[in-house]
Amino acid sequence: MKQITEMLKKVGVFYIATTDANGDPHVRPFGAVAEIDGKTCICTSNQKKCFKEMMRHSRVEISGMCGEMEWIRLTADVVELDSDEVRAAFLEQCPQVRGLYSVGDGIFEVLELQDPECIKYSFNAPPENI
Repeated sequence: MKQITEMLKKVGVFYIATTDANGDPHVRPFGAVAEIDGKTCICTSNQKKCFKEMMRHSRVEISGMCGEMEWIRLTADVVELDSDEVRAAFLEQCPQVRGLYSVGDGIFEVLELQDPECIKYSFNAPPENI
């Protein structure tokens, strides 16, 4: 997991594709990622449509550029980690989200990217499993 977390940090802004109730795809930018207890985690608000979509259909795909000619595609199941200890650990690693969320605010959700499959692609090299 450490490699995947580090790759997402390198990417900076990555895009998560979710599916709504009608089966339509939606893509949104994310940027906060942390490794907690060996798990790659992201966060969002439980008030957002993307959170509701991920809870209804947990399979997501993530994509982001990690160089001029390189990008990643990651598929995973999203699992809610409902723990104030996990929320605190996420805020410790990603202080940039403290203006948006806090432990106990009722909206801050941390999500594990469970069983991720991540491939790094390049125009100049064969695909590489991360």
